[in-house]
Amino acid sequence: MTHNPDSIYITGGARLEGRVGLDGSKNGSLPLLAATLLTDDECVIGNLPLIEDVFTMIELLRALGKRAAVDENGVARISGGSLSPEAPLALVRRMRASFWVAGPLLAKLHEAMVPLPGGCDLGSRPVNFHLEAFERLGAHIAVEHGYMKAQAPSLRGATIYQDARVRSMGATMNTVMAASLADGVTVIQNASCEPEVVDLCRFINAMSGRIEGAGTTTLRVDGVKRLHGCQFHASCDRIEAGTLLLAGAISRGDVTVGPLDAEQLQCFLDKLTATGAQVMIDSESIRVMSAGRPRAVDILTGPHPSFHTDLQPQTVALLCLAEGTSVVQETMYDSRLPYVDELRRMGAEIKVVDQTAIITGVERLTGAVVQALNIRAGAALVLAGLAAEGVTEVTGRHFIDRGYANLEGKLAALGAKIEANNNRRRACSA
Repeated sequence: MTHNPDSIYITGGARLEGRVGLDGSKNGSLPLLAATLLTDDECVIGNLPLIEDVFTMIELLRALGKRAAVDENGVARISGGSLSPEAPLALVRRMRASFWVAGPLLAKLHEAMVPLPGGCDLGSRPVNFHLEAFERLGAHIAVEHGYMKAQAPSLRGATIYQDARVRSMGATMNTVMAASLADGVTVIQNASCEPEVVDLCRFINAMSGRIEGAGTTTLRVDGVKRLHGCQFHASCDRIEAGTLLLAGAISRGDVTVGPLDAEQLQCFLDKLTATGAQVMIDSESIRVMSAGRPRAVDILTGPHPSFHTDLQPQTVALLCLAEGTSVVQETMYDSRLPYVDELRRMGAEIKVVDQTAIITGVERLTGAVVQALNIRAGAALVLAGLAAEGVTEVTGRHFIDRGYANLEGKLAALGAKIEANNNRRRACSA
């Protein structure tokens, strides 16, 4: 069946059943790698997902002067090197998370020249929150010719307020990394409290940093003179967990994922339960069982602990088959909904008003050729294909590979009829 190496092919109708393990967190692993710029010592980070974004970050670290590699087991070793303050445009344009090297470079070298970021097109996501924080820490900022140029003879601690309505996880992380080597104490008010921020703070503390308040909206960073190397185990991916649980629900199956602390997904799990799915939780795993059409629910995305925007498209795929009308309002990104046109090609009835999707559930979807526009939209189309009649071809697989290490393989292990060219797997060795 498989012809296009950049496509995934799904024959719908199979009931998914079984238990599946989780890879390391995409959203959490990238800032960990960026933070290795803060030390000259060797850092060893395990449980990294073998995804394109991790490989890109490894390449970026090398381009900045580090010795960096990740093996086939997801273990990265980063050490030494003579750092350059300038990040290459070609690498930064691949993904938005590349901008997270700005804070560490500024802290370590007192200067950074980083292109404005690229990656998935989710609308206007300015980096002004990052730049304002750097300025509060004493940096001089200029944005010209598509680059952010920052200089600081020294960074000094400050109190930094983030807008509570639009708390930025990326800005929180960049600020924490910059402040970790600053003189004095930095207090970040209305900080993001995502589990990925907690992981980064734990990592810097393992490097002899001094950060308090991780997991709350107030972070205190006591700057230190030097950070050291360490060994660290990245947390598992809660977005992958949610995606696989939705695969179980949309296929009317029985799927268990783990290991994961369910509190990281509590709002999502509450909504999944509201659709009629049975959700069972123990200390290390989450199980979902579903036997019929889901019920309609309303969703409002927002900063943690609200409903995560990275699970919005996949949940919309489920709600396309719900009884009744669902309203899903996206508050984080102003261009996250264009993927609904692809779901419409499969028979979904969705109306978009501004950043709100109004979904009238249908009894069935039908297979079609559809295009992944970004990482999570691609995953949503794969889920829709699991439930659709006939064959669905999801093109743009390279987007999915940026965020999921082996989505098609894990779904196949659960019983999905899914095919893709797996010759693209690689490790980024030294």
